[in-house]
Amino acid sequence: MGSKPKGRTTIDVGSDGVAVITIINPPVNSLSFDVLSSLKESYDQALNRDDVKAIVLTGANGKFSAGFDITAFSTLQGGNIQPPKPGFVSIEILTDFLEAAKKPSVAAIDGLALGGGLEIAMVCHARISTSNAHLGLPELRLGLMPGFGGTQRLPRLVGLAKSLEMMLTSKPVKGEEAHSLGLVDAIVLPNELVNSARQWALDIVEHRRPWNVSLYKTDKLEPVDEAREIFDFARAQARKRAPNLKHPIICIDAIEEGLVSGPRAGLQKEVESFQELLVSDTSKSLLHVFFSMGGTSKVPGITDLGLVPRQIKKVAILGGGLMGSGIATSLILSNYPVILKEVNEKFLQAGLNRVKANLERRVEKGKMTEEKFEETLSLLKGVLDYESFKDVDMVIEVNMRHIYFFCECKPEQQAVIENVSLKQQIFLDLEKHCPANCILASNTSTIDINLIGEKTKSQDRIVGAHFFSPAHIMPLLEIVRTEKTSPQVIVDVLDMGKKIKKTPVVVGNGTGFAVNRMFFPYTQSALLLVEYGADLYQIDKAATKFGMPMGPFRMCDLVGFGVAMATGLQFVESFSERTVKTMLIPLLWEDKRTGEANGKGFYLYDERRKARPDPELKKMIEKSREISGINIDPKLVGLSDKDIEEMILFPVVNEACRVLDEGIAVKPSDLDIASIMGMGFPPYRGGIIFWADTYGSKYICSKLEEWSKSYGEFFRPCRFLADKAHKGASLSSGVEKPKSRL
Repeated sequence: MGSKPKGRTTIDVGSDGVAVITIINPPVNSLSFDVLSSLKESYDQALNRDDVKAIVLTGANGKFSAGFDITAFSTLQGGNIQPPKPGFVSIEILTDFLEAAKKPSVAAIDGLALGGGLEIAMVCHARISTSNAHLGLPELRLGLMPGFGGTQRLPRLVGLAKSLEMMLTSKPVKGEEAHSLGLVDAIVLPNELVNSARQWALDIVEHRRPWNVSLYKTDKLEPVDEAREIFDFARAQARKRAPNLKHPIICIDAIEEGLVSGPRAGLQKEVESFQELLVSDTSKSLLHVFFSMGGTSKVPGITDLGLVPRQIKKVAILGGGLMGSGIATSLILSNYPVILKEVNEKFLQAGLNRVKANLERRVEKGKMTEEKFEETLSLLKGVLDYESFKDVDMVIEVNMRHIYFFCECKPEQQAVIENVSLKQQIFLDLEKHCPANCILASNTSTIDINLIGEKTKSQDRIVGAHFFSPAHIMPLLEIVRTEKTSPQVIVDVLDMGKKIKKTPVVVGNGTGFAVNRMFFPYTQSALLLVEYGADLYQIDKAATKFGMPMGPFRMCDLVGFGVAMATGLQFVESFSERTVKTMLIPLLWEDKRTGEANGKGFYLYDERRKARPDPELKKMIEKSREISGINIDPKLVGLSDKDIEEMILFPVVNEACRVLDEGIAVKPSDLDIASIMGMGFPPYRGGIIFWADTYGSKYICSKLEEWSKSYGEFFRPCRFLADKAHKGASLSSGVEKPKSRL
């Protein structure tokens, strides 16, 4: 007995002579080879029936089609299924059969018409849409490009400039804008959609409305000279935004081919380019990221227990500094009422003002109306005591201002030393004033969460909720569970994390958790290279060339030396055998350099905080080298960018292996997402473990062993990596389920 086909179409012929073909593939009517085959059969039936005058194409359950099934792309990449010959769908089915049909077809679009879904709609001879429909070609987000004719038809429907914008940014347009652009021909109410499309189709038959073939429209295309300028500008912008990515340029080339050599030549170019991109490393990386994103909320032994998330209706936050105000902003933007507590009126007003300023910036950027601003801000209440905590469902304790490092900057920019006993007292107070089932969370990044709740009777509801700064912008949320955190609490916080539009990753308790733990060698290795003679500014340039948002030294300036020294001490205490001992940052601190905050760090900063190299830094590097007793190694003076890339990132891979080995991370793909969302690791490289596997465990291990012989224990490969290298195995293979510490 054969397997059931994945998706299908149905055909229903009315008494008016219109055949309504419906795409059915829940939940979003994604396309597959089964669906496309069924679509061709339905069209063939309609075209051969004498009682059919015209065709309406629509999707079931209020959704047209969200595009080609993404799981099929990864299956194709792995060679697990045999695809049709190149161009079979795009040219033979859609162009030479559907678009060239002797009976007109009208697309009735509601919900989503994305990717291949929109490309099929553009093959139809007219398009009717609801105002809330979303139409777009987001393929570039996956390292691909439109492959069903989108590069040729969209420019002919909306113009070259707008089509390039839609494809290169992967941003859809809603129905009303699509209508104003000419992408759809009319906007109607959802309950009138199919009937309006039927009538439109009959009007085409009776010559009351035009029969448009998108592929050969020319009225929206810009003149040749203007088109050439648009292409040049688009290529320049694509290279500026992502110099390491080729697929945006390849997509532009296919569009241009159609304008220069005609649409048929453009279709052929599109087919060839799509096939090339489908097997590219970039597409494989981005598809891995896509699937891994959804996988972060699947935690063995937690999310497979059948637990239903409890509804979190109100959240309290202790501390209104930069982090606390950012968390509060995230919550109220997602309609959570928030109680913000501070230690005195001055700090409270400062915290409330920060939240207000965060929202005002959204208004200035056009992302929020004044009315929505007032409505959102009304969800925030400031307090100085615990009276309002009696009905909260969750409390997030943020770094309160207990003890400061001295530095010449504003209080909210100063580094905080967290006090264990003080935090323990705070959680005892929370236990008294909050409901018995209230989740007690800490945003700490330095203190063992087991210690925080050690004196309470509520250790099963204590959890880490580690946001990244600025909390209302950074997309990652590390959910840190202790040995006693209940599965229900994890499920609840996972649900909340998704509702506030964060990507939640469940991690184990330990110094630095997952992200900061993985990446502490990033700056450490860079400092080691500088001590041995590498150029500091070249290291940063090599890191950004690789795709990191900034190099390790620029990042250190942004974070601030106070924070760098405070967190650095934690790693020295926990991992003293593999930390780099350098006096460079303390020397800069003595020189009253705090980083970007006061305009002086590894770089100098102007009033707009634009960085430039500091020629005086060389003296401090020499002094640090002298104190450490290190001699310049000629081999490190003239390092290539690739050498630098490996020497600052292979130690990160090594630490990520330890994180896996110790059960801090649930699975390798979680570390990939955490590295991208938390540290800006380039997504088109697939994440830290995925990228490492492109080199192979043997190569990385051999390089680390080589460097450890010359520069010490810092580079020594860990047991997990060494075992993988010995077996010739990938780092992502055969990782056991997390240990009990999780």
